[in-house]
Amino acid sequence: MGRAESALWKTGSAAALLLALAAGCVPAHRQPSWAIYPLPRRVPHDALAVVSQPDGFGLHIWIDTDTSRAGQCSPRWTADAARLFNGNGTAAFSSGLASRQEFFAAVARADVRRHLRAESEALCRSRAADRAFRWLEPPRRPEDVKPQRFPLLEQPDLLSDPNAVERSEQQLLQGGPPPQ
Repeated sequence: MGRAESALWKTGSAAALLLALAAGCVPAHRQPSWAIYPLPRRVPHDALAVVSQPDGFGLHIWIDTDTSRAGQCSPRWTADAARLFNGNGTAAFSSGLASRQEFFAAVARADVRRHLRAESEALCRSRAADRAFRWLEPPRRPEDVKPQRFPLLEQPDLLSDPNAVERSEQQLLQGGPPPQ
């Protein structure tokens, strides 16, 4: 190969490389930012926002505590995360459900698990300060999801039948004895 051919080959290779790089470039708003930050649901540390899709979409992972073991507080996981909107903006919010596959992909990342651990530990400290924190990994596959057992509701926890309450109120207003 002569000098002219060698120079042409190098120029052609550089142009091909530039073309390949330019084709592979994706605007920032079309890539997930993977921003991770606390986004409380009801109390501090009870949820985490993970921007896993372009345009600020992602997951709102809810964190709960399990204090069923004596002296221990650990995270209680649900693989059904809420859909995050405006995650890169100033007013992120969630609505509906994200897919479990998206949840599994997010918790497969070490940075997401690190943030989940910190938030779940802080939540345990605020809810059960006298108990030792025990880290449990979130489920990463469908077969790792275990149905959670919650205590049964007792009679005092249930609402009264609204029709029965109304009949009782009417009886009291009319001066008669309340119905049995």
